[in-house]
Amino acid sequence: MPKEISWSSPTKKLTATVATLAMISGCATGNTAPDLAGETAAKSASENQNASRESEIKPDTNIAYIVLDDLGFSDLASYGSEIETPHTDALADEGLRYNNFHVNPTCSPTRAALLTGRQAHSVGMATVANFDMGPDYPNKRGRINPEAGTIAEVLGEEGYTSYALGKWHLSPSHQATPSGPYENWPLGKGFDRFYGFLEDSTDQFQPEIVNDNSFVDVTGEDDYHFSEAMVDQANQYITDHVSTNDAPFLITLNFGSQHQPVQVPDEYIEMYEGKYDEGWDVIRKQRFERQKELGIIPESAEFVDRNPGIPAWEDLSEEEQKLFARFQEAYAGMMTHTDEQIGRFVEHLRSVGELDNTIIMIMSDNGASVLGGPNGSVNHTLTYNVIPQEMDMLMEHYDKIGTNAAKAEFPNGWAQVSNTPFKMYKATTYEAGIRSPLIVHYPEGIKDKGKIRDQYAHVSDITPTIYELLGVEPPKEIDGVKQMELHGESFAESLTNPETEGKQTQVYESNGVRAIYDDGWKAIANHQLGEPFEEDPWELYHVAEDATESNNLAEAEPKKLEEMKKLFEKEAKQYDVLPMTDLGPDGFLSVPEDSQRAKDRFVFYPDMSQLPEAASPFILNRSFSITVPLFRDSTEEDGVLVALGGYQSGYTFYLKDNRLVYEYNMGNEIYRVESDTEIPTGETTVKMQFDKTGDHIGTASIYVDGKQVGSGEIDQTHPFKLSFEGLSVGKDSLYQVTPNYGEEGIFEFEGEIEKVIYELESQK
Repeated sequence: MPKEISWSSPTKKLTATVATLAMISGCATGNTAPDLAGETAAKSASENQNASRESEIKPDTNIAYIVLDDLGFSDLASYGSEIETPHTDALADEGLRYNNFHVNPTCSPTRAALLTGRQAHSVGMATVANFDMGPDYPNKRGRINPEAGTIAEVLGEEGYTSYALGKWHLSPSHQATPSGPYENWPLGKGFDRFYGFLEDSTDQFQPEIVNDNSFVDVTGEDDYHFSEAMVDQANQYITDHVSTNDAPFLITLNFGSQHQPVQVPDEYIEMYEGKYDEGWDVIRKQRFERQKELGIIPESAEFVDRNPGIPAWEDLSEEEQKLFARFQEAYAGMMTHTDEQIGRFVEHLRSVGELDNTIIMIMSDNGASVLGGPNGSVNHTLTYNVIPQEMDMLMEHYDKIGTNAAKAEFPNGWAQVSNTPFKMYKATTYEAGIRSPLIVHYPEGIKDKGKIRDQYAHVSDITPTIYELLGVEPPKEIDGVKQMELHGESFAESLTNPETEGKQTQVYESNGVRAIYDDGWKAIANHQLGEPFEEDPWELYHVAEDATESNNLAEAEPKKLEEMKKLFEKEAKQYDVLPMTDLGPDGFLSVPEDSQRAKDRFVFYPDMSQLPEAASPFILNRSFSITVPLFRDSTEEDGVLVALGGYQSGYTFYLKDNRLVYEYNMGNEIYRVESDTEIPTGETTVKMQFDKTGDHIGTASIYVDGKQVGSGEIDQTHPFKLSFEGLSVGKDSLYQVTPNYGEEGIFEFEGEIEKVIYELESQK
């Protein structure tokens, strides 16, 4: 593994004029940019060479946003980690590292703020896109309002071609159907091409993938891994672009890593075998000291205690230490693998002569996650349903951690290590939740290479910075829709001036947890689900002097705290933070009446593309039936009629050995109901009826031509989230819900299915 990599190119392709570079420098040092309104990036070569008009020419610089998921502040080697990340290190060495850059506490709000340059609440994305709270909560619709044009829409007006790859998570999950609606998908938000997934996460080896506006099946591809495939596609986009298009491009690479499920080829896990046997206390202290050596944190920073509930490593049993070390080996391996993919992308930019003319910004969408719980997780459906995973179950999966046979996430002790030097986690407004690495690589605009910038900045400032560097004035209207003002503030000047001031004020809120930053001070309101907001306790930190939020000054500085609370109220009103809600996992139960998922009857037909779970019939905690008219010539024609989910959770309705079977996979137990008679051939109608008998419990009965032929109790169903894999008709796509198909793979039905009818008990 190379330790030092240089991206500099002696034969770089220069696509900006000297006058253009001077203009960029002028913008960056606070000089007034020339009026560029009405000009486009697709100026002809003759115009570019016309010296009399050089001052009017906008730079034709490419833009690349690289966003990692759930990456902690210290997980890159250039930010203090022992994990090998030589490719991002090289970008840091030849660019700038920001050590006071902030994002939102969860992913969708960060991504919305990044693409629009506005506060997430104001654009309709106050929380994750899974939670569409309906018209009464315009700040929580799981989509970007048309009044907030994305950078792809704005730069599209300037002649750019835009490519989005990887995680989207900016459209309501209930809209993730093969037939749309598409207006909130990437192509509906200004991007010209898209390859990735629409929801919060997907399996790395067998993902649910969308290519442009179509779902595609990648299960037949050998040695497929999503991060690799995403970069392959990104490089193909760039190759095609530079070969046939003289305009600049915008590209966003949104990795699924380091979000669960942590899955990576075995050799990357093996790289770290034994590396973490010392445990999280030792590794966290080592990262803390390394961060000081690097200048990432000030010498005055205090080392915080372990978060509540995290035991000392030395107090763990040998079995726990073995298991927990394996989780971190897989996490580190995934990070190195991701770093290699970033390297492949950057090397491709260099090989086609575009690296020196591309602004690259690398960041995380929030801090490392606490969802792994105290012991870690191998089944993230159980995690999302707040169902514990005991040591016996975890140890059974020890060798599967990091592979495609588990959906892994590390325990909380390692999450705090990722978030070094800070306390707490993602989804909080402590620095651990909202402070992110930011690497800016821009050979034509950064001369102060390898330096660290400590200006306070927020993710909503990124796109305004790009607009300033490009000399772009966002339009007042897009497609006839009047645009709201940008909320972010450009930090372009800091690229060349280390002494420039940072952002002065920034508001945060996530499911009732909130904070306000102002001129080096920060106040935090900690909210408990179900408690009145007005009773929330507030904390106060002078973060300019106390980087790790070690000294709560709420009692010592009551006047300052009251001043900060009033400022929060002002900013919250200005940026549509209100009305607040305190969503926990019950946010998954929000199904607005204006969504297709709110229906009580669905009819699906054979050969339908796989339907993501979040857009499937909403059967949680209610009675429902599945009816399938079918035809068979022979009693040997078996197979799946309908299935949703995979090995970690879901349900399946199928015929095997001429018996009708319904199985419900909780993740820690599979409930099975089988017919007590064989199934006749010819035209037959089969049915599964689930009758709810209590909260998340009920009876499943199966019928053939109206006659009950089997029944059984299902003692537990999922309270919040059924699965992370979708619904298939006539087969069980991707991973299989049950091992009881035998060696049949997707177990495609050999007869004929007329249709599949879901009828659900009304919730009105």
